[in-house]
Amino acid sequence: MKKLLRSYGGTGIRARLNIFSMLCIVPMIALFIFTFASMYRFYRAYDQLVRNITSANEYNMSFKESMDEMMYKIIIGSANWTDAEEKLEGEDPKKLIREAEEHFRSLRESAESKTVYADLSALLKLLGILDERVDDILRNVEEGGHYDENMEMLDLNIRTLTSLIQDDIHIYINDEADNMEILRQRVADSFLKTFRVLILLVAAVILFSLYGSKKLADSITEPVTKLCDMTTKFAGGDFSVSYDPGTEDELKTLADSFNSMVGEIGILVEDINREQKNARDMELRLMQEQVNPHFLYNTLDAITWLTESGENKQAVQMIQELSSFFRTTLSKGRDLITVREEQEHIRSYLEIQHFRYRDIMEYEITVDEEIAGCTIQKLTLQPIVENALYHGIKNKRGLGRITVNGLRDGGDMVFTVQDNGIGMTEEELRDLRLRIEGKMEPEKKNGFGMAVVQARIRMQYGEGYGLSVDSRYMEGTTVTVRLPARCESGET
Repeated sequence: MKKLLRSYGGTGIRARLNIFSMLCIVPMIALFIFTFASMYRFYRAYDQLVRNITSANEYNMSFKESMDEMMYKIIIGSANWTDAEEKLEGEDPKKLIREAEEHFRSLRESAESKTVYADLSALLKLLGILDERVDDILRNVEEGGHYDENMEMLDLNIRTLTSLIQDDIHIYINDEADNMEILRQRVADSFLKTFRVLILLVAAVILFSLYGSKKLADSITEPVTKLCDMTTKFAGGDFSVSYDPGTEDELKTLADSFNSMVGEIGILVEDINREQKNARDMELRLMQEQVNPHFLYNTLDAITWLTESGENKQAVQMIQELSSFFRTTLSKGRDLITVREEQEHIRSYLEIQHFRYRDIMEYEITVDEEIAGCTIQKLTLQPIVENALYHGIKNKRGLGRITVNGLRDGGDMVFTVQDNGIGMTEEELRDLRLRIEGKMEPEKKNGFGMAVVQARIRMQYGEGYGLSVDSRYMEGTTVTVRLPARCESGET
């Protein structure tokens, strides 16, 4: 044994585990075979007794009642015994007796106890007599005119015999129950002997397992622990770690793979950081490109019309709003701007649109001063406001209203963009939510800007932040944006 355990260090981990497992399992398999061989015989006998008692008990509960009821119905004529076409199915007393005889005869053939054999023989004899008495009544029924005689035979013969048969079934069940108790005692004695052997064998296996597992564990855990230490350093951002277990087993392969992985992940982390920065820049450029060129063209046309109409003051104001709008859009290449700047951006956008849609649109922007200095990704609210105008207000008759609110909620900022426009059906709302979450391809005209906003927020702040949409058809839509409150002072 000691020589075998000393050889653990020179074999692979799988081989060591297999050897140890076999040394523990083989004795248990031997015990199982011994137990199975000694218990199987008892099981078969016990199972047969249970089956016998169960099947006999079914007759005990139903035979007398069924036989008495069948014969009564036949005598009074409700069973239509003399008319083969109208005879009720399942009300054949002869068939019931034959089935009982076949069943109890089968039980008698397999009986091992003389007492049980005698019980079943007496039972079969009573069934034979019952069969003869039933024939007497059936003949009278077929002849007709024997009602009183048949009722007397039912009381004196049939019901008496079925009671005796039921009593014999009780006796048979009791005798089989006695045999079951004898068998139970034999099983208990056998189990006690097996249990003693099991205790000795388990004690031996436990002692061997304690000694062998310590030797086996030492040969595996020490290099694994060192590798875990290297992994902890690697998880902390140290990409210079390297490990050599000094063996030629699976741990050597694992260590080589770990060393290779550390080098490759170090390179990948640099690539991912660079790609994430590029992706954010690309998304922002894509968002900027989504500004509808018709918005610019229509605004310039409106300025031209105002100038030609002599409305120079309004034209100048509209140019100022357009300048402010694009100044925030560009924001000197910054991705993060203040809430105040974003507020001014959407105010400029809505003010320009108000020149064009003054008959159908009004707006209100309310942002708590407490969060005005906090940072927000630019172009976060404008695509939502634009969506409220083009897909909400413009599609509904009458004056529409867009309300933008911003407030602080603990460590977060919560913005709502609400309109009383056409709203959405349940199916349209479900599709928009899927597009925003990236589970459905967003359409250029519906949900694209909001999907990009959601993706940028999740990338910047995590899954706990982003957009949520609620809408009712012909009532309006509310979009809620939750962001962390990160202010210029560093307060969160």
